[in-house]
Amino acid sequence: METIAFYGAGMLGSAMVRNLLRHGFAVNVWNRTPERAKALEENGARAFADPAQAAAGAQSVHLCLSDDAAVDSVINAALGGVATAAPIVDHTTAAPNGVAERARRLAEAGYAFVHAPVFMGPPMADEATGVMLVSGDRATVQRVRPTLEMMCSDLRDLGERPDAAAIFKLMGNAMILAVVGGLNDCLRIAEEQGLSREHAYALFDFYDPSGQIKGRGKRMVAENYEPFWTIDMAHKDAVLMQGAAHHERLPVVDALAALTRDVSGRGLGELDLAAVAQR
Repeated sequence: METIAFYGAGMLGSAMVRNLLRHGFAVNVWNRTPERAKALEENGARAFADPAQAAAGAQSVHLCLSDDAAVDSVINAALGGVATAAPIVDHTTAAPNGVAERARRLAEAGYAFVHAPVFMGPPMADEATGVMLVSGDRATVQRVRPTLEMMCSDLRDLGERPDAAAIFKLMGNAMILAVVGGLNDCLRIAEEQGLSREHAYALFDFYDPSGQIKGRGKRMVAENYEPFWTIDMAHKDAVLMQGAAHHERLPVVDALAALTRDVSGRGLGELDLAAVAQR
């Protein structure tokens, strides 16, 4: 039975541990709050109070922590027990430069490291559904691939650049923030105009905004700014939205109103809205 040392027993990490246990792995768990690691013992995990002890005898090491500082702190504390033959897999959403530096530093010390953040919530991690990204050293990715494929329904290998997965993860999360912020603005406009949220949400029964990604997004990549909806007209509409919300704060619309005004001031107002990406 292969043993995995797992660091991080928050909601996502705990769900990953439960899934690994169901796949027949022995899992040693460490968490900054010991009670959370201890709670996973009822699922069959073994909780450890010392990071290095948790790694002793493990064939691989996985981390799912809060940020770069936590990852560095835990790795530094655990390395005394990590075998150089045991690949280190970090699932934490982290800064690209932090990931790149971590990969360099661990490689120099003789350890194998890859970054594998996810697009999934705890229920999906528990059921091994959702997307997992991975990038880094090719040999290490191949070694850990079978385990990673057990942890998700869609494993996306982004190549040998150590920080590629970190970059893609931040891009994906930026889109989530933009969508949720945009939904907030939509509902704020509706409420200021006397519509219920339920009534306003009916917009998405017949309007699919994902077309902006497949259509205007591809034009942004190709730098094709033939006007369909000009920057100046988009700015005018953003001002109308601000007025419809009675000038309550609309974080996404307010930011786009400022952006379209600035881009228009550079003489690009007659180009398509996609030209906000013009550099």
